[in-house]
Amino acid sequence: MSAMRRAAILKLASAAYEMKLDVMNGVIARDNDGVWRIGGHDLTDWLARHEGEEAALVLGLLNDERPVEVRTCRTCGRDYTDLECPYCRANRIRLRGHA
Repeated sequence: MSAMRRAAILKLASAAYEMKLDVMNGVIARDNDGVWRIGGHDLTDWLARHEGEEAALVLGLLNDERPVEVRTCRTCGRDYTDLECPYCRANRIRLRGHA
């Protein structure tokens, strides 16, 4: 997998974690009892805790070989591969007084 795609997926997971969302990562496996696990986390228990709630599930495979799409920022015109233009993001943070 390209390092850029892997980094983008992990950055997405990190952003979700910072929003205090439930994030799991690891190998998906089923143990001898038929329980699905992601890493050491019991997926069945997690799903049961959220039963009846509306949710969005994002699955990013860390061994995905597709190339990362290069996008052009509609504000500054620079090319980037992140979730948003890092140049404009840094300027937004600076201008809002968060840095």
